[in-house]
Amino acid sequence: MGPLSVPAATIAFMTTTTRGVQPRDGQNLVVPVWNALTERADEIRRALPPRPADVRGRWRWLRSLDEDQARRAALLDRLDALCAHVAGRPALGYDSGDLLPAAALEEADGFTSDTFALLIAQYRAQQAVDAG
Repeated sequence: MGPLSVPAATIAFMTTTTRGVQPRDGQNLVVPVWNALTERADEIRRALPPRPADVRGRWRWLRSLDEDQARRAALLDRLDALCAHVAGRPALGYDSGDLLPAAALEEADGFTSDTFALLIAQYRAQQAVDAG
């Protein structure tokens, strides 16, 4: 999977300050979460043997991986799906109306700045309160 494009409206959030931002709607978290997921996926992609695009080649590739590589390949698939979802292309298994599913926040946890980690924690706490 090649680089993902993030909608221009989302990119605008890259330059906003986080001081005083309320994370209630999660919009201010989209780019940092997407960046964290993308960086993790790219790191894994570089560590694995090149992945063929065709179905048969991909099947052979998956069978050739050792246990650790196979685990990382599965994580890569998950991260790619979450990157697409956060970028506005809903992924299977995630609510299309949920811009930042819990899985994306969990995978980004520990891979963002301290400022955004705090905002993510506040957002998750608010989501828990809103859920009842």
